[in-house]
Amino acid sequence: MSVHGTAIIFPQAHLSVIPREGHAISRKAISPNALRVLYRLRDSGFAAYLVGGAVRDLLVGQQPKDFDVATDATPEQVKQLFRNCRLIGRRFRLAHVVFGPEIIEVATFRANSDDGSGDREMENGRLVRDNVYGSIEDDAVRRDFTANALYYTIEDFSVRDYVGGYEDVMARRLKMIGDAEQRYREDPVRMLRAVRLSAKLGFSIEENTAEPIARLAPLLGEASPARLFEEMLKLFLSGHAVASFEGLEKFGLLPVLLPETSAALASNRSGALRRMLIEGLRNTDARVAADEPVSPAFLFATLLWPAYCRGLIGLQAQGIAAEAAASRAADRVTVHQLEHIALPRRFSLPMQEIWLLQGRFSTRQKRRVTRLLSHPRFRAAFDFLVLRLAASELHADDVEFWRAAQTQSNEELAAALGAAAPENFDDEDAPPSKRRRRRRRRSGAENNAGTPPQGE
Repeated sequence: MSVHGTAIIFPQAHLSVIPREGHAISRKAISPNALRVLYRLRDSGFAAYLVGGAVRDLLVGQQPKDFDVATDATPEQVKQLFRNCRLIGRRFRLAHVVFGPEIIEVATFRANSDDGSGDREMENGRLVRDNVYGSIEDDAVRRDFTANALYYTIEDFSVRDYVGGYEDVMARRLKMIGDAEQRYREDPVRMLRAVRLSAKLGFSIEENTAEPIARLAPLLGEASPARLFEEMLKLFLSGHAVASFEGLEKFGLLPVLLPETSAALASNRSGALRRMLIEGLRNTDARVAADEPVSPAFLFATLLWPAYCRGLIGLQAQGIAAEAAASRAADRVTVHQLEHIALPRRFSLPMQEIWLLQGRFSTRQKRRVTRLLSHPRFRAAFDFLVLRLAASELHADDVEFWRAAQTQSNEELAAALGAAAPENFDDEDAPPSKRRRRRRRRSGAENNAGTPPQGE
């Protein structure tokens, strides 16, 4: 049931002005394109401020990736001022001013109440559309965290604070504006934003802001799977993946986002699966820091590997052959995860290939070695094998062989294979009753070969 014009209770705004000499923000650190937007809006008679994450990040000495502007101009008025502008959004009507690869997002001040003349819609306590415009005071108190409600003005280069955000930023504290539980119910994804910003900035989450998260975590299950996929990318591909994962664990959000992974980690007494997962996220952070690409397929292969391992072991315990168990486990984990997060096929299929190729790294038959080396997913699968060393040293010999195989000539590879052990696709630690006798496979059968996670 939808309710129009529902009022949300916000605190009162109290303006504090931090003069230029009282803060560390310099125009030299602000995008020239953002400054162009600010000055043109001002010269056209509108109020305009740099707002949100850019102001917050500049205050703590970080370089923002995005620069957002808040103004009293409507989206249509912004579009009239900039030929390079397009209007987007249904839930929040926004103007995007495009400068080549850079987009300056311009948002009109939102009101915190609707007299019926605007466009606001609530559904079951959630804000599904909000295009009611108001004053800068209204806009400030309806933002999520105090740290995101700071406004930098080009009039006198001061920072304007209406909700105590400057003090919270200086204290490196993340605090919700208004009643935290109500704000999370209004938009449950804010719980993920709290974890992500805390991880990114090294901020603590204020007690009243943190307390409802674990209780309200199940509300995330009602969020759009497509939106949750985008939030997962923000959590894990922004250079703070380890801290983000630990935050999800701490606040009880992991079982909602990755339920089978959460269950697998809880049942893995040795902690090997968690060690591997954390090592994978640590590597992801290192690649982001080095400005190297990170594949979402590899990321989700890492995040869902514990679930895959648990499913694979369970299927093999039922007497299902290794190859069939591997393929079935990969499919099951993927299908079950899609109920929570909309993982696109362009990522889920390579993810499954990375898993299934793990069972082929124990091969030492020349034809199969050559075929695996030429597989388009070989490099990603090999990197994943290396990652598995964080869980078990049992993979060390395979890593050494395949690392060398990538640089060897045909003669060197043939010589290495001549002295290698026979091909073995089975877990050496599996009970004898679970072993399968080696037999001739049909062409292509090895594409689905899988091996239980040794020592994991």
